[in-house]
Amino acid sequence: MDFDLNGGNKRVFNRLGGSTRQAAPPTDTRQKNQVCFHWRAGRCNRSPCPYLHRELPGPGQGPGYTTNKRVAEESGFAGPSHRRGPGFNGSSSNSWGRFGGNRTVTKTEKLCNFWVDGNCTYGDKCRYLHCWSKGDSFSLLTQLDGHGKLVSGIALPSGSDKLYTGSKDETIRVWDCASGQCTNVLNLGGEVGCVISEGPWLLVGMPNAVKAWNIETSVDQTLTGPVGQVYSLVVGTDLLFAGTQDGSILAWRYNAATSCFEPAASLKSHTLAVVTLYVGANRLYSGSMDKTIKVWSLDNLQCIQTLTDHTSVVMSLICWDQFLLSCSLDNTVKIWAAIEGGNLEVTYTHKEEHGVLALCGVHDAEAKPVLLCSCNDNSLRLYDLPSFTERGKIFAKQEIRSIQIGPGGIFFTGDGTGQVKVWKWSTEPTAASS
Repeated sequence: MDFDLNGGNKRVFNRLGGSTRQAAPPTDTRQKNQVCFHWRAGRCNRSPCPYLHRELPGPGQGPGYTTNKRVAEESGFAGPSHRRGPGFNGSSSNSWGRFGGNRTVTKTEKLCNFWVDGNCTYGDKCRYLHCWSKGDSFSLLTQLDGHGKLVSGIALPSGSDKLYTGSKDETIRVWDCASGQCTNVLNLGGEVGCVISEGPWLLVGMPNAVKAWNIETSVDQTLTGPVGQVYSLVVGTDLLFAGTQDGSILAWRYNAATSCFEPAASLKSHTLAVVTLYVGANRLYSGSMDKTIKVWSLDNLQCIQTLTDHTSVVMSLICWDQFLLSCSLDNTVKIWAAIEGGNLEVTYTHKEEHGVLALCGVHDAEAKPVLLCSCNDNSLRLYDLPSFTERGKIFAKQEIRSIQIGPGGIFFTGDGTGQVKVWKWSTEPTAASS
């Protein structure tokens, strides 16, 4: 590995032990008053170190004392910080013992990377989160490890005691729902773009094909025709639709007499890859890398409207009651409703700080509607609807691309590292009010 020692990598090079030169004495007053965070963690090996190997005195103590912004924030002296995130109320019961005395610091909403790696030395005194979620209305049941790359699809066939997960590691894993053990691994020889189940069929999107398995009879079929990766699958009326990398939407019709899927149509209107499909209200909705949403009639498979309000890739679509919800890498979730004449218009736009990757609607243990919203900052946010009041967050090592709802208040998430987590709403349903 080459480093430009005259450029920005000099610091990295020295930290890796690439230089035996001693650090120059600090000349900047602010640097003199910074505490070495490597020393705090008990692993500084610089001699001499340009930063302090002791804690700073309190305000007004010691000659020439100047307040450091970072230390002030960590001491609880600074005002509200963007790192505290939404919902910060300025109070905390968590003590940050690093600076002694009665100073306290509010826990941030950021996951502790050292804790994730298993080597955080601060324990309960760490200002960052040592848990995979924030919120008290749901809890983590278990974690399913096995995939080596991003989990691109999760399916739980109705009436089955098996969970199926697909990944870019080119495998489908079969999990026993009772024990949580992986009972089978199917090597497909190509990256899995999506996984859904419909009746007895497990349907898997792959490069240039869709794989169909009947989990009751073990009959399998390969559906050809797609060009490039199949990113999304959905079933509407008697048709199976596939969104493909070349911008086409292919349709097959299941023939019960022959037990085969037969080509039925090819819908061409998008100019770039179709990454999400959803069926609702006798309509097929498609979202694409071309930043548009197409609305198709299931009666004649004609495009009846093109929605152009998003300014980046449309990543996910769901229907809820009479509304269409869409999300995009433009950092927004948009709520669409039909106006007079049947066309859709945006009635509300929810803004996030990061690109939005996936949406999923669920009802909590009290039957209240909750939107699960995955963002590309490796978090999944849970919002009460219709207020969009945040009620919790789920964190992951990498972005969560797959969300699946199960029975009995269970839901599943799959992230970029290949981890699948099983969650459950932890509050008991209350009696319906009269």
